[in-house]
Order: sequence, then C-alpha cells, then structure tokens
Amino acid sequence: MTKYLIALDLDGTTLNDQSRISLRTQRTLNKLAKMGNVVSIITGRPFRISHQYYDQLQLHSPMANLNGALTHIPYRQWKDEESETVPRDLVFDLLAHQKELGVETISVEDKSHVWANRPTSILPEFIPDHLQSDQLLSSGTLNHDPLCVTVHYQAALLPRLKKFVMDNYGDVVEPRVWGGSYDIIELIHRGIHKEKSVKKIAAAYGINRQQIIAFGDESNDREMLAYAGTGVAMKNAISKIKSVADDVTPWDNNADGLARYLQGFFGLRDE
Repeated sequence: MTKYLIALDLDGTTLNDQSRISLRTQRTLNKLAKMGNVVSIITGRPFRISHQYYDQLQLHSPMANLNGALTHIPYRQWKDEESETVPRDLVFDLLAHQKELGVETISVEDKSHVWANRPTSILPEFIPDHLQSDQLLSSGTLNHDPLCVTVHYQAALLPRLKKFVMDNYGDVVEPRVWGGSYDIIELIHRGIHKEKSVKKIAAAYGINRQQIIAFGDESNDREMLAYAGTGVAMKNAISKIKSVADDVTPWDNNADGLARYLQGFFGLRDE
C-alpha cells in the first residue's frame, strides 16, 4: 500500500464549530493511521491548546504548531525536531512603545509555556485570561527568544504597529493579521508557513509530494494546500483557499466533511 501524509488543519477543518472532533472523524483517522499512513496535525494553535486533539486521536506522528514555527513529536525526542524563534528584544520593544503603537495585550509562546503582559478575556482559548506570577511578561520571566508573539491591538493603529515591526525587525519577523473579527496580529519568524513543516515531515518518512493530502479552510493553510499533491479546501473555507485547492469537500466541518472526504478518497466504509 502507498503511504500518505495526511496533513490536518484543526479549527474549521478537523474540528467542528464546537471545537470538537466527531466520532466519525476520529474513527476514520485512527483507521488511516493503522493502515500505515502518517496523520499529522498542522495547526496555528500552540501545543498547550492542541495537545488534547493529538491525544484524542492517539497519534504518535509529528505535528506542527504555531503555523510551522515548531515541528515536533509530542512527548518524545525526535532528531528532526525544528523550531524557529523571533527576537526577545521585539517583545520588550513593543512593551516600551505600547501606547503609541496601540498595543493592548502581548502574549508570548515557546514550546510549553505562555507569558502575557496582562490577562484578558477577549479570546481566552488563545490568549490567557488568568496568569500565574511566573507567566507575567517581564525581562525576568522571559529570558530567551520565543517562538511566537501574538498582539491584540487597537484597530486604528494597525498601520503604525506593522510599520514599527517591519522597520525594526522585518528582516527576521513576519507579521500576519488574523482573519475574522479579532484585532490580532501574529509575529513569527519570516518565511515560516505550514508548508515547511509538511515538507519536513514528508521527508522524514520518505513520502513524496504526490502522496501528501492536506486539508484547510483559512489563509494560513494556503501554502500547505498549494504544495500538497492533493490540497483540499473545506466547503466552509474562504474563497482564496478554495481557489488554490485541488478539490473542495462537499460537506463542511460540522457535517464530517473531512472524514467523509477521506473515506471516499481511500475507499473506506463508515462504521
């Protein structure tokens, strides 16, 4: 049997709108993994709020977090683990110019920790709504370069914030504004995309490009879907993702669109 890499975005793709994996999706992915395929979560989420899905699916394969800033096998050492950081100085520059740049909240991640300048309830799943004393962002608590910086900003000052980042750190940092209704910008190492992690995982397992099938729905999935041998946009995906995909699921993320597509692709019966 030909081995595939099955690359899975989480939100809006593998997860329904209640942030859950359906039983049908779980059974389908479990079966494909047991058949010898490599099932990998490739998500913008940090590991601290995605490990539960990795555990639920009982995976032992690599995963990517923070849109490819971290590629690793959870709970074990992996010789191909890779991480790309951003300068620690960026964080404290933003704090020093917080008012003039319209910065409300700064959340900083590494592989297993999060720090913030203050707790906030704007998006508690992603940005902490409570902090322990050692999570309060300071030069003492953050003593190394992080993987990702997430900033909640004042919408009117976004051009000023982006210009500051580009003028001072644009050679190593790439700003990406989140979609949807949230005034949030993500700052990660320049050139990092989900595609990079997919390439690394495929190479580690000897899987060629044509045997990569990738699923996504939002702008951060674009490079991954364009690179994959079969890039699949969800029915609920934004239009620019559908335009680069090879196919679109007939069903959305609330109707087991991922599982039903994979069952058809691999000729599996629903149980």
